[in-house]
Amino acid sequence: MSKRDVDAYLEKLSPETRATLEKVRERIRAVVPAAEERLSYGMPAFVLERPIAGYSAHANHCSYHPMSGGVVGALAADLAGYDTSKGTIRFPIGKPLPAGLIRKLVKARLAEIEAAKAKKESASKAKPKAASDALRAVKRSPAASRRARRGPSRRSA
Repeated sequence: MSKRDVDAYLEKLSPETRATLEKVRERIRAVVPAAEERLSYGMPAFVLERPIAGYSAHANHCSYHPMSGGVVGALAADLAGYDTSKGTIRFPIGKPLPAGLIRKLVKARLAEIEAAKAKKESASKAKPKAASDALRAVKRSPAASRRARRGPSRRSA
């Protein structure tokens, strides 16, 4: 899926809806120019390793999707005037989200991705050490060595 798919998605919309979402698209692109545009979950999205932001058209409104359940809650005060759910911000056709709000939403999502990446990296560094410590402990134990050579116990529990 590519930018062409996103263009095709937008071409099917009414002129007013298309203009609204084109502004949202431009504002997201301004914050993350290196992101790839493609369809994700059937809607236009910006992706940098992981989905960052998406947007979609509906019969009576447009939606911004931060691709995270945490971003909307974290910026609840900024979103007070909008209809929101855990992963969606709804806004009227003809009134795109302000550039400053989109900037905050995208930056919050990027920070969330970085925090998850850092947590994963620190956890992956800790796991091999813990696993190797456990392996050394088993190797040191003569009883464990005998059990390993014999196989599982034949006694019933």
